[in-house]
Amino acid sequence: MATTATISIASDIVPGFGGITESMTLTQAGNLTDIDSTTGFARRKLSATGAVDLVTMANELIEPKDSVAAKIYIRNIGWKGVIDKSIGVTVGVNAETIGKLYGGDWMMMPLTCIDADDVTVNPDTNDTVVIEYVMFYEEA
Repeated sequence: MATTATISIASDIVPGFGGITESMTLTQAGNLTDIDSTTGFARRKLSATGAVDLVTMANELIEPKDSVAAKIYIRNIGWKGVIDKSIGVTVGVNAETIGKLYGGDWMMMPLTCIDADDVTVNPDTNDTVVIEYVMFYEEA
């Protein structure tokens, strides 16, 4: 069974913008074979500032191939059903900042899966926030 990601964007801030709807099937690098592995869907409750590894590449039970078709989805889902747009969580890879997810924000991006390229999150405050995430990758 294929893994598919879909995004739809609608906006009224640009005149004449008809919106975007895109879909992609997650496949292995350079071919049409479905991606074959995942970390599994998980949630992580954070209650203090300081970088936390979501995915430690060197510790994955099934070794991901380096520099191929891996993708990660991360979402700041707030806490106990409350999505607070003022609470940000900085996402990084190998200590490099990728961006900040405020309450309700999400991202999906490619990864290299090199052992040193851990995926981290760092809350802006000590307020409790929950991050949900899943990584899809090729098995080495």
